[in-house]
Amino acid sequence: MYAIFRSGRVAAAAAAARTSPLSRMSVRFSSTAEYPKTFDKILIANRGEIACRVIRTAKKMGIKTVAVYSTADANAVHVQMADEAVLVGPPPTAQSYLSIPNILDAIKKTGAQAVHPGYGFLSENAHFVEALDKANVAFIGPASQSMAMMGDKIQSKVIANEAKVNTIPGYSGEVRDVDHALEIAKQIEYPIMIKASAGGGGKGMRVAWNEKEVRENFDLIKSEAKASFGDDRLLIERFVDNPRHIEIQIVGDKLGNLVYLPERECSIQRRNQKVIEEAPSVHLDEATRRAMGEQAVALAKRVGYYSAGTVEFLVDPRRNFFFLEMNTRLQVEHPITELITGYDLVEQMIRVAAGLPLSFEQKDVKIHGHAIESRVYAEDPEKYLPSIGTLARYIEPTTQGVVSTRADAPTAGGLVRCDSGIEEGSEISIYYDPMICKLSTWAPTRQGSIATMERALDAYVIKGVTHNGLIATMERALDGPVIKGVTHNVPLLREVMTHPRFVKGDISTKFLPEEYPNGFLGHDVTKDAASRDQLLAVAAVVQAVRAARAAEFTNYSAATPAAEEQTYVLTVAPARKKRAGEATTGEVTRTVKRDMKV
Repeated sequence: MYAIFRSGRVAAAAAAARTSPLSRMSVRFSSTAEYPKTFDKILIANRGEIACRVIRTAKKMGIKTVAVYSTADANAVHVQMADEAVLVGPPPTAQSYLSIPNILDAIKKTGAQAVHPGYGFLSENAHFVEALDKANVAFIGPASQSMAMMGDKIQSKVIANEAKVNTIPGYSGEVRDVDHALEIAKQIEYPIMIKASAGGGGKGMRVAWNEKEVRENFDLIKSEAKASFGDDRLLIERFVDNPRHIEIQIVGDKLGNLVYLPERECSIQRRNQKVIEEAPSVHLDEATRRAMGEQAVALAKRVGYYSAGTVEFLVDPRRNFFFLEMNTRLQVEHPITELITGYDLVEQMIRVAAGLPLSFEQKDVKIHGHAIESRVYAEDPEKYLPSIGTLARYIEPTTQGVVSTRADAPTAGGLVRCDSGIEEGSEISIYYDPMICKLSTWAPTRQGSIATMERALDAYVIKGVTHNGLIATMERALDGPVIKGVTHNVPLLREVMTHPRFVKGDISTKFLPEEYPNGFLGHDVTKDAASRDQLLAVAAVVQAVRAARAAEFTNYSAATPAAEEQTYVLTVAPARKKRAGEATTGEVTRTVKRDMKV
């Protein structure tokens, strides 16, 4: 058994949270002054940014909140924001956030009337929903039957065909063995995608271009599926080459009302996991958008779906679209849908769970402007490996600090929203997803949203975390390895915002591997004379200032020139390490003599 964590510190922290960056998110939610009666108290069976996100809406609706936490999260922001918090186990997820008995015990102790699962963990576990039903506790999500049907990729494809939803050619049953896989591959033609029936999050899937790759990957995927999902069943589909990943947000109530919201483009991915999303997609026309939305609603109706959910599609260059899967939960990237529609999806989920109708109809849904989300991860952008450490300094960008008041500025009219569950001093843990923040921007146009994202990424302050950009390289060269901690991907996100293909909207799920086949090594300024010389000048000034400050505390000999009289030799070279015997290319050296007062 674990004790309830409830003290004056929690109450004080909850009050402080009202002035934290989390409470200052700029977001175009509905401005309803009063909310209908739903629940007195809900428990959020999750952690991090999504727990904070749910707590924020619950407080807005006048609902008390209960957080759960592992011993690794005792001082986490979501624990501080909630009205109550319950320890549910040690850091390993199987003993805490995935432990149904421990979560049920927390519900019983606190008297919570409903549970919001967030995403991940137990959010798509039908057994958890059934356990809540038995305990007479409302689940803020779909029915267990709908979840089970859509969670099984083999069954979901059969149902999609029955609902007349476009599906990728393939085998709709379970693949028996590698010989059966080869037989199917001959029928539908290579390349094929072999994937786990219960898979998700980019795990348990491989592309096979020939018989050799089928034999090499089949058993590997089967064992990975068993280890990750407890289900080693596999399915096979024809691989759609160079597709876009576009998804439709749906939401329904228990009265039979179902609507679709504008699409999200999620094509910028690494290792089949999303990195940058935007809404709406520049690729779709109104006819395709409507057709995708109508098919998403038809699929949801087929399984009696209510609450929020997402139907994912692959879309080819000619706008042919094919059903991929359905996520029976609140999607990670839901903020950009909220930004372009004005609807709070968490609010709608709570209303639906309480038996109330949706607050809007299909005819009310409009697209307002353009939104982009960048997932800021604690990871090495070169190899996409997660990293851990402590955030010594952390300041999130704000609308006020990013958006210009000038009407003709690129960021005019823009908004910035940060969804995070961390603060200065937070630890990026080895036990959980290394996401730091979901940074979203909105503007009347796509160009404005991109410009606002550029400024927001530039304004982001993350110290105690290193990155692979040129500035970090110069800091290491000038000072030695003084910045230690985890690595983050802000430089990669910033680079993508100005990439000609992204600006044009010419993207697919192969964008990152095509443009950065060796991983992201930092912005290459060796080919850009203006940027290169500007950065060299900045480096010279930084070094001069540091040398001058050091001189105040060091006994310089008479032979040592003053900082402003010193000459600095600065070299900019490609970030990639040279191979043995390889000649140095692309290096640029500048000798800078500064006659300056510092």
